[in-house]
Amino acid sequence: MKKFAAVDLGASNGRTMLGRFDGSRLAIQELNRFENNYIMAGDAYYWDLLRLYACILEGLQSYVKQGGKTLAGIGIDSWGLDFGLVDRQGRVIGNPRSYRDPRGERGYRAFQEKHGERRAFDLTGIANMSINTLYQLYDMVQTGDPQLEIADKMLLIPDLLGYLLCGEKTTEYTNATTTQILSPAGGWSDEIIGMAELPRRLFTGLQKSGEVKGQLLDVLRAYTGLGGGCRVFCVGSHDTASAVASVPSSAEHFAFISSGTWSLMGMVTDSPIINDMVFSSRLSNEGTVTGGFRPLKNIMGFWIIQNCKRSWDRSDTVSWDDITGLAEAAPAFRSLIDVNAPVFFDGADMPEKIQRFCRDAGQPVPQTKGEIARTVFESLALSYRETFLDLEKLKGERIDTLHIVGGGAQNVLLNRFTADALDREVVAGPAEATAIGNLAMQLVSCGEVKGFDEMRRVIRDSFSVQNYRPKMHDAWAVQFERYLKIKRKSN
Repeated sequence: MKKFAAVDLGASNGRTMLGRFDGSRLAIQELNRFENNYIMAGDAYYWDLLRLYACILEGLQSYVKQGGKTLAGIGIDSWGLDFGLVDRQGRVIGNPRSYRDPRGERGYRAFQEKHGERRAFDLTGIANMSINTLYQLYDMVQTGDPQLEIADKMLLIPDLLGYLLCGEKTTEYTNATTTQILSPAGGWSDEIIGMAELPRRLFTGLQKSGEVKGQLLDVLRAYTGLGGGCRVFCVGSHDTASAVASVPSSAEHFAFISSGTWSLMGMVTDSPIINDMVFSSRLSNEGTVTGGFRPLKNIMGFWIIQNCKRSWDRSDTVSWDDITGLAEAAPAFRSLIDVNAPVFFDGADMPEKIQRFCRDAGQPVPQTKGEIARTVFESLALSYRETFLDLEKLKGERIDTLHIVGGGAQNVLLNRFTADALDREVVAGPAEATAIGNLAMQLVSCGEVKGFDEMRRVIRDSFSVQNYRPKMHDAWAVQFERYLKIKRKSN
């Protein structure tokens, strides 16, 4: 039986998962789980890179302590956009910044002022967002950041951690597509690099999902107790790419949501779609593990309710089951918010921000935890409808099924709301989609699974899903028009 490790890092937590494949079914086991939050220092937001690295090694040590001897492979995926710099002697320069750092907004405004709103999108197919790698780097250029002067290579978070595991400096394709620096043709865009005044030396060679990055360093095999032969794989290192790879659909035409701190909603295409509608809808053509594209939109996802919970937990700890139960008991459609409004990007004082938004929009102000949570969940479902309609228009035909994968797939109330809002069947699961997609690509790489179709069959046979069918679409259709009016009024 072959065994693999999947390191799955999200913007709020991470985990190391063990995958066991018996030739027909894949079983997963959590080796360790850990929090991951950015750290504010002065006016900057940092990720604690060495802590993440230590947690990965702890996960591997946990496997050995349970009697494990060898691993066929390790794959790392994470959120997109963020990066670290490595000098010419191979040393990591400082801690990587979070995409929520204010420098992204500064770089975005400066780049747009110089080059206009459309050029970067046309060259890359990626929506203009201040969180993009391009604008983080451009702010470093604009401010004369000395780190750029001594940097030899830029590595996105999964590739940076992969470098620490195996010593190889390369960039995996799916995560590279999120940067807004990659050409849809598949290489780094020299025109974008020139527009941003970036040193060309920063950009490494590209690897496809499924290729071997390198061998686990001998010093780490000794440290963890692992035997030889452990390879570090390039999986879908952007977590959404791995999550979409786990969608257990046998049909070609479906939409997806990778549901977590962010909700990434989109569909799969063979070619990028770069036109006026995609630009105005703020969709991005990100990459798939097979080399195709995922036209998708970044929606604020569970970030808003996660930060409500953090605020509530300071005085009265409340469980996720409690929050969902209170939301279900609260009055329907009392208040709605634009979940992507800039005010919600920073997590501080989130309940008060929701109340202020509703007050400013002339709506009833939600007071209780249940009223606030219901406002968030209903608004999320309506935002999903808005993007879903854009995807259908882009595709030019009806999409019958929405697959929700990731941790958010476990929220039964939001799944029901989404089915009603879309008037489509919703298939929820698997919850550990990203780790499963990560492991699945390692199976393909090793020849344990012959191709993408067989991989999806293995996933269908190995993990259960829950189906939701619409029951109250008419009421949601009325509320959708109200939601759009509220959005227009707030912009």
